[in-house]
Amino acid sequence: MKNNIVQVAAVVPKIKVADVKYNTDQIIESLNKLSDCGAIVFPELSVTGYTCADLFLSDLILEEAKKALIQIAKEALNSDNTVIVGAPIQFENSIYNCAAILSGGSIKALIPKTYLPNYGEFYECRWFASGRDIKGKTLLIGNDEVPFGTDILTADPISGAVIGVEICEDLWIPDKPSTHATLAGANIIANLSASDELIGKQEYRRQLVLQQSGACYCTYIYSSSGTYESSTDMVFSGHSLIAQNGRLLKESIFPEYPHAEKALIDLGSIMHDRYRQNTFENQRISYRKIDVKINTLGAGDISIDHMADILKRYDYPIAKNPFVPDDDDLRNERCKRILKIQSSGLATRVRATGIKNLVIGISGGLDSTLALIVCYEAKKLIPDINIIAYTMPNQGNTSKLTYDNATRLMEHMADEIYEVPIGESVKDHLLKLGHEENYQGEGDVTYENAQARMRTYILMDAANMRNALVVGTGDLSELALGWCTYNGDHMSMYAVNASVPKTLVRFICSSYAMICENDSLKEVLLSICETPITPELTPNNDGKIAQMTEEKIGKYDLNDFFLYYTLRHGFEPSRSAAYAIKAYPELDSEEVKEAARKFFKRFFSQQFKRSCLPDGPKVGSVSLSPRGDWRMPSDASVALWLEDLR
Repeated sequence: MKNNIVQVAAVVPKIKVADVKYNTDQIIESLNKLSDCGAIVFPELSVTGYTCADLFLSDLILEEAKKALIQIAKEALNSDNTVIVGAPIQFENSIYNCAAILSGGSIKALIPKTYLPNYGEFYECRWFASGRDIKGKTLLIGNDEVPFGTDILTADPISGAVIGVEICEDLWIPDKPSTHATLAGANIIANLSASDELIGKQEYRRQLVLQQSGACYCTYIYSSSGTYESSTDMVFSGHSLIAQNGRLLKESIFPEYPHAEKALIDLGSIMHDRYRQNTFENQRISYRKIDVKINTLGAGDISIDHMADILKRYDYPIAKNPFVPDDDDLRNERCKRILKIQSSGLATRVRATGIKNLVIGISGGLDSTLALIVCYEAKKLIPDINIIAYTMPNQGNTSKLTYDNATRLMEHMADEIYEVPIGESVKDHLLKLGHEENYQGEGDVTYENAQARMRTYILMDAANMRNALVVGTGDLSELALGWCTYNGDHMSMYAVNASVPKTLVRFICSSYAMICENDSLKEVLLSICETPITPELTPNNDGKIAQMTEEKIGKYDLNDFFLYYTLRHGFEPSRSAAYAIKAYPELDSEEVKEAARKFFKRFFSQQFKRSCLPDGPKVGSVSLSPRGDWRMPSDASVALWLEDLR
């Protein structure tokens, strides 16, 4: 696979205000400890210090700043990275507050600050001119003509990294330079800042960085001046932030100096988000692109195991269950919100049709439990909804545990309860087809699917009889894997769980148990959450569950992992597998790869079931609705995806 993993850093060095030689040594010393970082960002005016005030007007400090840039570019040990430092630069009749781009032993570009704060405690217009209209210029530093202007992006064609720059105040204004830079192709924004610390300002800065990285689909590296700046009137906190696509990767404030915040970023994920978001249009403004070196961690093309090793070595954070927040409070809030979306969608369908009767089949499993909870919550929105619940056991297959749980659950949450045993009907149906009435062993899908279709047949007829809507119970994970019977549990009149993955269904049900304020209902809900996942379509073992879904199709947590990274981030199978190896250290890498192969085989072969899904509400960023998020030919070949895993 192509390696798009880059380590970046936001560095806050020790400085002495106006002591350019000391600051230069400190910057070089920091750089020599960051040889594995592809892009390194220092604070605003880090070569001189931000708080030099009228000393910026000294020819001495301006000349020393130029020499410092040359020295830093030459003496930094690693020539395969890009370093961005701040320095005052004289050009024609003005002085500019600049970001200097250093790479490969030389100064590659100088980008002047556009927006100069001249309010409150800031007086930048006293010393600097705005670079707003500086485009297409060059500036002689040493013996080199260096590109100078706000129309510059620096790019590494091998890693695919493209860096745009803004300086402090540029982030705080409505028309941010980073917006234009990212629309022109920048996927990394470096912000060299000198933001003084005030009560509440840290939170606001964080919001600005997260919002901009999310809106622009980019990595945002923010490095602000530290406490070694002058404290005459202000205190600086060394606030550092690294964010990607609206997600905070690293943050520190008031650290010990020198300090570096490092994070791995995935450029492939950034670009996928841009491809799929068609309103993210190309910028018409012309930018100069200057080649630099921004090394990835490892080779340009990389194996699954090598990628996994890098992710492990740098402890790249990857959640085992990407659909499920790790934080308990956030997870519970997420579960409540999803349930609200589901129940509101169902209530809207009831209002639109005028049909107040809801028919639902209850098995004692997780999916039908969640669907019944949704019906129950929809009734709070429309009190005259009538919930008509059916349990349809098949003697010899349905276990006592699931039967008892289904019965108790209906007693708590349904208005009408019916039991329709399906055993005799299924046997009669099979015999008339010329099939043995009993299960013929592994692979007898006719026997298994006849039960699922019989149940749907009963529910549909019951709905016709009662002028009702059949509420579907199947979830997102089952649709991804095709683990549903075509025109059986695959079909309904409104599928409330269609975009809820299996790993999240359990948490929603258990979360609801904690807030339902009914000890008996809580008990049955928790019992259902602890029950092994099973369709119970084969004979049980003396009344106990025999058929385990995950023994057939693999663990749902891994399947949901592959589903998330395939649909949400557009990962190729090899990258998803590498991420999974990092997320599941207890599993052998070959075990993970085999799980990925099974997932993609099923995902491709079962598209025909997804192409004719009933309506259902989207609750998260991943959905398989053929009318919304996922359009795929039912006869697409999986060969390329399986080859990628090899």
